[in-house]
Amino acid sequence: MQQVVQDTQLEKEEPLREDLRLLGRLLGEVLKEQEGDDTFDRVETIRQTAVRFVHEADSSAREALEATLNNLSHENTVALVRAFSYFSHLFNIAEDLHHSRRRRAYQRAGAAPQPGSVAAALRRLKEHAVTPEQLQQLFSYALLSPVLTAHPTEVQRKTILDCHRAIATLLTRRDRADFTPDEMIDSEKALKRIILSLWQSSEIRSFKLTVKDEIENGLTYYRYTFLRQLPRLYNDLEDWLARDFNDGKPFELPSFFRIGSWIGGDRDGNPFVDAAMMHHAMRRHSAIAIGFYLEQVRKLTNELSQSSRLVSLTDELRELAEHSPEHAVSRAEEPYRLALIGIESRLHATSARLCYFLTTPPVQSDAKPYASVAELAADLQLVYDSLASHGARLIADGRLRRLRRAVDVFGFHLAPLDMRQNSAIHERTVIELFARAGLEDYAQLDEAGRQAALLREIASPRPLRSPFIEYSADTAKELAIVDMAAQIHRDYGAQAIQNYIISNCESISDMLEVALLLKEVGLLGSDGQLALNIIPLFETIADLRVCGDVMRDLFKLPQWQQWLASRKQVQEVMLGYSDSNKDGGYLTSNWELYKAEVTLVKVFRDANVRLRLFHGRGGSVGRGGGPSYEAIIAQPYGSVAGQLRITEQGEVIASKYTNPEIGRRNLETLLAATLEGSFIDHDDLGQASTEYYALMETLSQSAFEYYRELVYGNPEFITYFQQATVINEIASLNIGSRPAKRRANGGIADLRAIPWVFSWSQCRLMLPGWYGFGSAVKHYLDREGDTGLATLQAMVQRWPFLQTVLSNLEMVLAKTDIGIASRYAGLVEDQALAGRVFGQLRAEWERTIEMVKLITGSDELLESNRPLARSLKNRLPYLDPLNHLQVELLRRYRAGEGGEDVQHAVHLTINGIAAGLRNSG
Repeated sequence: MQQVVQDTQLEKEEPLREDLRLLGRLLGEVLKEQEGDDTFDRVETIRQTAVRFVHEADSSAREALEATLNNLSHENTVALVRAFSYFSHLFNIAEDLHHSRRRRAYQRAGAAPQPGSVAAALRRLKEHAVTPEQLQQLFSYALLSPVLTAHPTEVQRKTILDCHRAIATLLTRRDRADFTPDEMIDSEKALKRIILSLWQSSEIRSFKLTVKDEIENGLTYYRYTFLRQLPRLYNDLEDWLARDFNDGKPFELPSFFRIGSWIGGDRDGNPFVDAAMMHHAMRRHSAIAIGFYLEQVRKLTNELSQSSRLVSLTDELRELAEHSPEHAVSRAEEPYRLALIGIESRLHATSARLCYFLTTPPVQSDAKPYASVAELAADLQLVYDSLASHGARLIADGRLRRLRRAVDVFGFHLAPLDMRQNSAIHERTVIELFARAGLEDYAQLDEAGRQAALLREIASPRPLRSPFIEYSADTAKELAIVDMAAQIHRDYGAQAIQNYIISNCESISDMLEVALLLKEVGLLGSDGQLALNIIPLFETIADLRVCGDVMRDLFKLPQWQQWLASRKQVQEVMLGYSDSNKDGGYLTSNWELYKAEVTLVKVFRDANVRLRLFHGRGGSVGRGGGPSYEAIIAQPYGSVAGQLRITEQGEVIASKYTNPEIGRRNLETLLAATLEGSFIDHDDLGQASTEYYALMETLSQSAFEYYRELVYGNPEFITYFQQATVINEIASLNIGSRPAKRRANGGIADLRAIPWVFSWSQCRLMLPGWYGFGSAVKHYLDREGDTGLATLQAMVQRWPFLQTVLSNLEMVLAKTDIGIASRYAGLVEDQALAGRVFGQLRAEWERTIEMVKLITGSDELLESNRPLARSLKNRLPYLDPLNHLQVELLRRYRAGEGGEDVQHAVHLTINGIAAGLRNSG
């Protein structure tokens, strides 16, 4: 039976192998033509040796591989690095296509909806007797928002991503079209052209990314996916709900699903984000949104050719057509085209007011711009209603319906731009404002004194700042930024900037300081109307442990209650996965986040305030990454409730949203998980929760101690980290505008979590995703024996939280390669020190694998996730050589050999390894 299952799986994966063979052959041809037969032969030898080692566990193959890779010339090294990097990229493209292929096969076969799909989620809601009224109520206050952030783990250039997208499009056509032999040849030529272009293009930037570059990179995904796919998802959801929950009657949804952005508004640790940059970001956002509307309106103009002789129009549509700037005789009987040309001309006028980089000239230069997006929506509604009135609803429900939804979702601002700053900066700003105004010394006040002083000034009609005082550059910058936020509200509407996030938030005064700054620019009125959500970000283990107390005390303030009333009784709280992991390790971070959510749900329920959690997750498991569906489902019940924001970061953004079909699937997964998490208690532990929570507390405390002892208690560890990883080389790679450290000479505590995790991923040790777990579990089992093991196994079977923790940990362990990591240890100057630290790392790695296998009852990692296991095994022959090459290049570079050329080659390996791992940052 097992053989039958394996044979069936192999048959299902044959199309993937065919695509890989095709792409590998075409890359090989390009390599041979561009670099010569010797280089091609060398690459093939290394690839085959790596395959032999990975698939046959041939130790002699590893020795041969290392010997070959260590003796290459610089020119051959660069060619090999590029070849294996492109193997990894092409593998990713083919694998993504295959996932889409398998989903389509399931759908064609009429199989049950797959977990993570909206269809499966709606089926589960029906099984739990969720009513249309309950759904309508949820959607009335729901908000679901993935938020794009610009963090330095996205190493791909937009040029390269465009080529990847073109390859994916061609492969998809080959897969779904019935090509003739000549068409098949043309298709191969087209693929080879793109691969040749890739080979002749630089994979990495030769310049340092600016914030403007990051803004443009982020906007790419709106063009690729969001602007088209999100309206389609809304329409499909409305149709599904009407069919399955509302007896076929229309089910109208508010626009609760939006894409957010930090890029250009997040200035925490980024000195290059200022008021001008925030304005630039908003103008570019607006250009993309209005440009899309113009494109769709032009297409509608071509499509809506209905003649006034043949259809009966509404009076409103006639009036709209009469105001058109178009007077050609050929259009006299085409009222829809006249109306749409008028809409187009007003859109052009709007773009001239709000944005730039739109190059198409307006139809009429003196057209009146739209004062608000509501005016545009009203015009489109008139067109829709008129079409419906004469039996053309089918036409209206095509492009026009999607455009109306896009306008409602994206407005003239495209994406809500979050503001973020560190609480220490706000404190310094307020200290100076108080001092220059002749008030008390704010720096010397205790917490109670600070709260009293801040509330007094917020209530005062007198402005705290004066236009006649010259403030320090830092304070002037902060004041200019909140001024710009107010200006953006006036120009683009309140939807354009809705959130102000406070990093390192530890107290109520940290939040009141922001309220004071907002009051100074009119975003907090004397009538208690708060125009932005003030959001605390709890990041460290200590912060997570006190966040419930902070919020409980905050809600006792009458002023805050008044402000919440103006925000529909919704308070958002952001939880930091990255820094809590760096602070306390994998297991403790996950457990403290879970406990914080449980506490916050209770605190908010008691205060009659609606909780919205903003999950600051990264791409890697060490930064809260892993499958989104499972992560959301594993949240404590009551922590979702229709309200969820989540960061999308690093190379994960590209892998999720470059391809529109895959992007749609990822958006649907977020929606499905949010629906399920809002109505279904997946925990449902009952009385067992007390025992499970106590055991998790015990394990977490042990893991925390083991982790802290290594990372913060061992003075040799920082030396090992700096010399055995690429942390210093990452700092010089042009992959982000933000510095890698908060302070130039700081230690681990001052290092940003992103390069911390990225560095450990590159050397294949993945320490942030597993360290401490093995020792904690072993310590527990040594004490409790088989009874303890049975308890752990029961917990994993019953508790989605622990299932997700263990599943992600298994995935990280499977990507870890202790043999490769040992080669990086060889880079440490003091080999005795390296031996001591690496010995500790190896021992914990072995313990962790042993404990995971004990708990899961498996003989090998990922036994319950065969597709992922096969994916890893298939990509390792392309990934492992890159690691070996990186070690050799680091050795040369640090010895002063080769200068910039070798540094460039190191950067190429970083790019290739990140591609091979997929979720490294």
